[in-house]
Amino acid sequence: MSHKYFKYSLFLSALFVTGLFQAQQLIEVTGTIKHTDTQKGIAGVQIHAEKTEDTAISDQDGSFKLRTRVKIPFRIVITKDGYLSQTAEILSVSHKISIDLNPQNTIINEVVISASRVPEKILRSPIAIEKIDIKTIRESPAATFYETLENVKGLQLLTSSLTLKVPNSRGFNSPNNFRFMQLVDGVDVQSATLGVPLGNAIGPTELDIQSMEITPGAASALYGMNAVNGLASLQTKDPFTSEGVSLYFRGGVNHVDNVNHKIAALGESAFRIAKVLHKNVAVKINGSYFSGVDWISDNRKDQNPNSLVTANSSFSLTDNPAEDLWNKYGDERNNRTTVKVNYNGKPTTFNVSRTGYYEKDLVSPEVKNIKFDAGLYYRFGDQWRTSYVYRYGLIDGTFQRGNKIRLQNATVQNHKVELIGKELTVRAYVSIENTGDSYNLKPLADNLDLTNLSNNNWKNIFQSILQDRLNSGVNLNDAFALARQEADKNRVIPGTATFEQLKNTIIGINNWDSANSGIAGAPATGGAKLEQKSKFYQGEITYDFSRFIKIFSLLAGADYRLYSITPDGNNFVDFERPVNERNIPLSDGTFGKNVIYEKYGAFAQLTKLFFNDKLKVNLALRADRNPEFETKFNPRISVVYSPVNQHNFRMSFQNGYRFPSLFEALSFVNNGNVRRVGGLSKANDGLGYLENSYTLASIDQFIASVNKDVDGGLSQNQAALKNRNLLTAANLPKLQPEKVNSFEIGYKSALFNSKLVIDWDFYYNVYEGFLGQVEVAVPKNESIGSDNAVLAMLDRSKQDRYRVYTNSTSKYKSFGTSLGIRYNLVKNYNLNVNISYNDLLSSNTSDLFITAFNTPKWAVNLSVGNREIVKNIGFTVAARWQNSFLWESPLASGNIPAYYTIDAQATWRIPEIKASVKIGATNLMNRRYLQYAAGTEIGGLYYLAFTYDLKL
Repeated sequence: MSHKYFKYSLFLSALFVTGLFQAQQLIEVTGTIKHTDTQKGIAGVQIHAEKTEDTAISDQDGSFKLRTRVKIPFRIVITKDGYLSQTAEILSVSHKISIDLNPQNTIINEVVISASRVPEKILRSPIAIEKIDIKTIRESPAATFYETLENVKGLQLLTSSLTLKVPNSRGFNSPNNFRFMQLVDGVDVQSATLGVPLGNAIGPTELDIQSMEITPGAASALYGMNAVNGLASLQTKDPFTSEGVSLYFRGGVNHVDNVNHKIAALGESAFRIAKVLHKNVAVKINGSYFSGVDWISDNRKDQNPNSLVTANSSFSLTDNPAEDLWNKYGDERNNRTTVKVNYNGKPTTFNVSRTGYYEKDLVSPEVKNIKFDAGLYYRFGDQWRTSYVYRYGLIDGTFQRGNKIRLQNATVQNHKVELIGKELTVRAYVSIENTGDSYNLKPLADNLDLTNLSNNNWKNIFQSILQDRLNSGVNLNDAFALARQEADKNRVIPGTATFEQLKNTIIGINNWDSANSGIAGAPATGGAKLEQKSKFYQGEITYDFSRFIKIFSLLAGADYRLYSITPDGNNFVDFERPVNERNIPLSDGTFGKNVIYEKYGAFAQLTKLFFNDKLKVNLALRADRNPEFETKFNPRISVVYSPVNQHNFRMSFQNGYRFPSLFEALSFVNNGNVRRVGGLSKANDGLGYLENSYTLASIDQFIASVNKDVDGGLSQNQAALKNRNLLTAANLPKLQPEKVNSFEIGYKSALFNSKLVIDWDFYYNVYEGFLGQVEVAVPKNESIGSDNAVLAMLDRSKQDRYRVYTNSTSKYKSFGTSLGIRYNLVKNYNLNVNISYNDLLSSNTSDLFITAFNTPKWAVNLSVGNREIVKNIGFTVAARWQNSFLWESPLASGNIPAYYTIDAQATWRIPEIKASVKIGATNLMNRRYLQYAAGTEIGGLYYLAFTYDLKL
C-alpha cells in the first residue's frame, strides 16, 4: 500500500541544535501509539527508522522511545500485526508525538511466510494456512502457548504427557507422528531417531514466541520429507526489535478429583533477556523449567476379550485368562501360551496370558522439562544479518510407539548458524540426541515376569495347578485364579522395596533379552534401558531470483540431511557385526559402528500475476533423493483468484513423498519374543521376514482351528496339516516411500471492514504405499509351505516373530472440509467458530496391517472473548467437541468416546509495573477424557500465571 504522510510537522527540540543531528549524533524520538477508536495505548507496536536497523517497541501504555543516528528529516514506519501500518515524517524531536492506529482491515494486510516460503498476504495464500499471532497467544485460555494449537481449524493436538503434545491434521493420526513437520526459526525439531515429535520440548519459551503458522495438509513440494500431513512453523522474537528483560511464573494444580492420583502441583518459571549491545550486535538468552505430575494411563480395557478365538470363546469366563489390557504390559499376544487339560471328561485347550504389570506401576508420574537457548546476532547493511543459536532441551515424559517409551532425562541439542539477506538464506544446523535414563515399558514388564519363571516353566506350573484344581471339583473360573496365583507366587509385587530394586536394575541394563527368553547369549536378567545417541546434520540454501526476471517471481533452493545413528543393539544394530546361527547381529549392549541414512533435494517455485494482479498462479517442483530409493518428484500447482481484496478463491494440486523414517527403515528392536524391524533389505538379509513368513493374523486363525480339532480327537500334527491352508504367506513388498496426491479448494474473505472473516477449505487425498507395521512369523531353518514350516507355527521355539515396517498394497482415499468464522462484535467482543470433518473412504482390497486413520469425523471449536471488558481486564472462553471414533495401532485399538471440554482465562494487565496476571483453567469442568487407545486420561488443570516485561 502507498504511504500517507501526517498533516502535522514536528519541530526541533530547544535542547539540541540542528547541526548536531545533521552530524548524525544520537537523537531520541518519543511518543505514544493509540487505538483509533478507544484512544488507549497499544503495546507491542514496532517503530522503525526508515533505511536503518533502528527500532523501538511500544510498552503497555503505548509509549515508545526510538534512538537513532540519522539526519533530520527522516521517516518512521509504525507497524503491528492486526493494524493498518502508518508512516510519519520526523522534522523535529522537540515534541512527543501521538499516532493513532486503525484496527480495521487487519486480515487484508496480515502476512504469512510458510505457505510459499516468501512473504505473502494470508488472504492470497495458495493453500490453507492459519496464523496465530502473539495477541491471540496471550488471550488464549490454553495453559501454554503451544496448546493454543488445539483450537486451530482442522488440527488435532494429542497429549502424550504434560510435556509432550503432538499435532496432526487431515487424518492418519498417531502419538509418534512422522507425517507432520515442525520448524522453530527454520530448524526441524523432531527427534528423528526416537521416532517421535517432541512437541515444544526444545522449542520457544512462553516469553520468546512471536507467532505460529500452521499449514494443514501436504507441504512436501517446498519442505520435502515428513511434511505430507502438515507443517507448523514457529517464529521467535527478534532481539533487535524486542529488547528487554522478561520473567514468567506459572503455578497450578491437576488431579483435583483424586481419581488415580492425589491433587498435585505443577509449576513453570521462565526468563528472557534480549539486548542490543551495539547498533549491529544483539544477544538473546532464554530459559525455562517446568515440573508437574503427569496424567495417568490406567485404562483396563481388554483388547482380547473372551469372545475372540484368540481367547476362550467357547467358555463363559468371568475373568479372562487371556486378557490383553490397554495399559498393562507383559500380557500381550506374544506373551500368550496354551495350556492343555482334561475338562468335563475331554481334552481341552485354553489360551492364557502371562500376568504382566500395569503402566502406573512401571512409570513415575513426575515429569520435568528444562529448556535453554542463546543466540548472538549481527546485522550489516540494510538487508543482511547472520546469527548463531544454541538450543537445549531436557525432557521427561511417556510416549507411544509400537510400545510405550518412558523418556527420562532425555536431551536434544541444536546448533544453528544462519545468513539471511533480502534474497538469500543460508542455514546449517546439527541436532544431537541422547536418551539419558529412558526405558521401554514392554521389556521392563517382560523381564520382571521372567525373573520369576521362564515362559515355559510358568506355563507348566499353571497347567499343572489348573488340572489339579479342576480334578478337585473347583469351578473353572476359580481354578484359573488359583493356577495364576500359584504360578505367580514368587513374582515381585509393585509397591515393595524388592519390586523397586529389581525394576531399577532392569532399567539400567542395555540388553532387552533375558536368558529365560530363550535367546542365546542373553544375560540372566534382561534389561529395558533405551540408550540412543545420534545426530542429524542439515544444510539448506534458498535464493530469490525475482529481480533478475521481470515477467515472474522465481524462488529456488536445495537442502541436504544426514543421520548418524550410534547403534545400541536394541533399537539399531551394527550390520557389520558377527551374527548368530539365525543371522541376527550379536550385541552385548555396547555401541557399534555408526549407521548412516541421508537425503538431499532441491526445489524451484515460480509465481506469476495476471489480470491486474487479480489472478496469482504458483508452480513448484521439488526433487528428493535418498540413496536407498529412486529419486522422487513433488510438484505443486495452485491458483488464487481475487476479484477484490475481500474475496479470494484458491485451488491447488500437489503430491508429496515421505521417505521412511529412520525407525521405519533401519530399526532392529531387540525385544525378546517379537523383534520390531525396518523394511530395508539390509535389515532383512538372511532373516527372511519379507519373503519367508506367515502373517500373525492367519496364525491366530490357524491355531484356533488346530486347537478345536485337537479337542475333537486329532493329533496336533494331523490338525496342523489339515488346517495348513489357513496360513497366509506375507510376501511383504520392498520398502518404498509413501506417496500422497492432494487436491484442495478454498475460499477466504474479509467482510464488513474485516469484522467478519470466513475461511473454508475442502481436500481430497489419495495415499499410495502407505507405511505401517505387520507382525509375521518366520519358521527357523524352514521354507514356508513345507510340512515342517506348518508344524513350526505351533511351537514358538521353532519360529522367529517380527513386526515389520512395510508398504500398503492398497490405495487409501480420504477427504474432508473445514470452516472457520471469526466475527468482531460490538465493544471489543470477538467470536470464533470452526468446524472440521474428516473421513476415510474404504479400500476395495484388504491390507496386512491396520491403516489407522485415527481421526474423529466431526470436531468443533468455539471461543468468545473480550480483550478489555473493563479497564485492563479481559477474558476468553473456549469450548471443543469431537465425536467418537475408532483408534487403531499396533499397541492398542478400540473406540474413543466423544468428549467436550471448556477452557477459560481472565487476564489483568498492570501497566504501572509492566506486568500481567492470568488465571485460567483447561478442562474447566474436569470431565475426564481420552484422546487415543492406551493414552492418558486427561482431567482439569487450573493455573495462575504472572508475566513481567521490562523493555530496555
